Amino acid sequence: MGSYLLRRLMRTLLVLIGISVVVFVFVRSIPGDPATAMLGERATPEAAAALREQLGLNKPWFLNPANPLDAQYPKYVGALLQGDLGSGIKSNIPIRDDLGARFPATLELSLAALFFALLVGLPAGILAALRRNSVWDNLATTISLVGVSMPIFWLGLLLSYFFAVKLGWLPPSARLGNETQLEPVTGLYVLDGLLRGNLAAAWDAAKHLVLPAIALGSIPLAIIARITRSSLLEVLGQDYVRTARAKGLSSRNVTLKHAMRNALLPIVTVIGLQMGTLLGGAVLTETIFNWPGLGSWLYDAISQRDYPVIQGGVIFAALVVSLVNLLVDVSYATLDPRIHYR
Repeated sequence: MGSYLLRRLMRTLLVLIGISVVVFVFVRSIPGDPATAMLGERATPEAAAALREQLGLNKPWFLNPANPLDAQYPKYVGALLQGDLGSGIKSNIPIRDDLGARFPATLELSLAALFFALLVGLPAGILAALRRNSVWDNLATTISLVGVSMPIFWLGLLLSYFFAVKLGWLPPSARLGNETQLEPVTGLYVLDGLLRGNLAAAWDAAKHLVLPAIALGSIPLAIIARITRSSLLEVLGQDYVRTARAKGLSSRNVTLKHAMRNALLPIVTVIGLQMGTLLGGAVLTETIFNWPGLGSWLYDAISQRDYPVIQGGVIFAALVVSLVNLLVDVSYATLDPRIHYR
């Protein structure tokens, strides 16, 4: 297991290097000049040129013939290897500090969305498999198709309009109401409210989570339901399941203790892959619901041509997704004793 983890970590490092190159080229290919965007109405050619020189944007991207290391990318990688993600061009705040302040909000939203997807998707997939070709199966399949097809931003706007504006049941945006006071501990407001013994704040934070979590979790819900159905149907047709039924075991025991455990591997794989979907979908969800996380932070950075923030945010998200995928791979050995890593 140790050698396997070491190999995977080395591959993760190579993936992050490749992502850094792609993001570095991509952000500099975005139309617009960050110096001009920062200066606004004061953006004279002389002022823009001076600011570009101050920020190092006038240097070559990858290679400087006079001094190979005096280029934008080698300097960026050198700082990155030291754990320095740089500072935002617009705010001049260290990106590491912004990540520490904003990632808990995105993590809380992603976990809530994943909980919603599992809470609804797993039972729907199991019921569809057990009641194949029934009304429940058709309903679950239809809901899954709608969930995959409906854009997140459109679903978010509909949820906000009906449940927040028209009915007034849930808050439309932000993480807490203006009247709620909460001193953060972990940055996860629901958990912080419980840790502080402030149940009113925890309840308020939970209510603010509902709409964005449903919007963000709609696509993972649909995919989890479909994968659960297909995986469980395949396992239910195996000989050992028929043998368990022939021994007189109840349908519940056969499904949960025998079939479901063997059907979990593809389901766990999909759940791990959905972390990337959740982080990517958070850009739209957080923008719609005014959620102060990584998504809205990156959206603002793209609008302002803030290269260091875009690069740091994308690399951090890639690191999180890579680590989640590693945990998923390691969990296979727990779910299936036949799997061994060397």
